[in-house]
Order: sequence, then structure tokens, then C-alpha cells
Amino acid sequence: MAKAGLAALSRRERQIMDILYECGRATSAEVHARLADAPSYSTVRAILRILEEKGHAKHQQDGPRYVFLPATPREVAKRSALKHLLRTFFEDSTEGAFAALLDVSSAKLDAQDFDRLAALIEKARKEGK
Repeated sequence: MAKAGLAALSRRERQIMDILYECGRATSAEVHARLADAPSYSTVRAILRILEEKGHAKHQQDGPRYVFLPATPREVAKRSALKHLLRTFFEDSTEGAFAALLDVSSAKLDAQDFDRLAALIEKARKEGK
């Protein structure tokens, strides 16, 4: 089945994908144990199956059990989620998203962080020409 963007996932599906990305691979029991306010074990297994059907997760046989892992590399998923965020909340404005990020995190940034951001902006400016 064709893969929809990560934005198309339910809250619980997204939580499970977060666990798979964090762990790299996990059994349904491990996913269940890591979920806050976890539904039943059988529900977790059903959600993992749905994630496979949607193309977000896959499994490998490990003896009698299935071990689940993300079907999409984390970097690809990050870009997809960021594109959705930009489109949904910032009308595709990179500047607007960047300004919002600075607004909520500037107190946590030090001089070196600002220097790295300035270098990334300068690199993007040169590559854009």
C-alpha cells in the first residue's frame, strides 16, 4: 500500500512510530511497555499491523516473535513532517517557521548556536544563487 505522510497518522500511531524511531527496532511487547497510558497489548499489535499496511513500519521475524522497525529512514520522515508543519501552520513560509523557532527557543541558544545558525543561513544563501 502507498505510504501517506507521517502527518496522516493518528496520535497513537505517531507515538508508536516515535518509539520505533527512538529504539530502532522493538517487539510489540517493548512498544507496549514504553507507551504512556498504553492501550491493551492486542490494540498495540493491531496498530503495528495498521502501520505496516500504511507503509510506515515493517517487521522481521526473530524466532517466534516479530520485531518492528520504521520503514522510512528518520531523515526522510523528518523532512516529511517539517514540510507538513510548514504547509499547515506557516503557509509554506520558512521565514515564519524560523522566526517562531527563534521566538520559543532563543533563550536556550548561546553565542555558538547563533554562530552555527548564521553559518547555515549563509551557506543556504550561497547555494541558492
